[in-house]
Amino acid sequence: MFDTARMSRFLPSGLLAEPDPFDDLSPEDLHPELNPALRGVPPAGSTPQVRDGMGQWANVVRSPVLAVDRALPVGDALGGLLPDGIRRGSTIGLSGVGARSLAFALMARATQVGSWVAVVGDADLSPAAAVEMGMSVERLIVVFPPSGAWASIVASLVGAVDLVLVASNHRLSASNSRRLAARCRESGSVLLYLSLGSNGLPPSVGPLDLSLSVARASWEGSAGSPAESPDEGVERLARLRTRRVEVVAEGRGMPPGGRRCEFLLPSLEGVLARL
Repeated sequence: MFDTARMSRFLPSGLLAEPDPFDDLSPEDLHPELNPALRGVPPAGSTPQVRDGMGQWANVVRSPVLAVDRALPVGDALGGLLPDGIRRGSTIGLSGVGARSLAFALMARATQVGSWVAVVGDADLSPAAAVEMGMSVERLIVVFPPSGAWASIVASLVGAVDLVLVASNHRLSASNSRRLAARCRESGSVLLYLSLGSNGLPPSVGPLDLSLSVARASWEGSAGSPAESPDEGVERLARLRTRRVEVVAEGRGMPPGGRRCEFLLPSLEGVLARL
């Protein structure tokens, strides 16, 4: 894992100080309505373009998963919710209670087969929790951009790694959101927006290809050992061991009304389990 200071050892100096991170995008890239062919994933046989100045670093972290693959794999537990995996070139929003754990579970299988994941600006990230959800942390990059460089850093990571997860505590302009979505379509990378609050994702992220929301969540457990209470005498302390959640998937490729599945997040084994 890397913070911004340490990344300077691995990234070209021009990467963190680029004046316009989107200057290589054509008008058709920035405005997909002008070019319907850009909607969806890159065509088979296409190769993600790596911007000038970051080729050396991209060659280090670039996934061995072929760019012509139209989807990144997901674990068996998520097969009912996302039977076709994670569509390359897409933008995904995750929200609700347990959204971070859901994001880890969503990306775990891809890291196991060689994909890299970059997490941007999530100060509460727990590597231990990522491991419990099955992620290969040796393919996890954690980045804390300096003030004012957030969009540039994210734009640089998109196209260099397969999955980029960004925390919702960053203010993103609608224009930058549109440009990042265009870069995803161009490169085949997947950009995930993580909402950590109760208000969901800000409207500025624009329309997303896929939305995964935790609609309901409740902890389950069993009675523990007796404990003394000065007010109530002897009582039993409950042990909350599993959390039952309902996840709703809506967006491109989903049936009308979306697709709903119930999971334990976490299960007794600490991972995502389908009910």
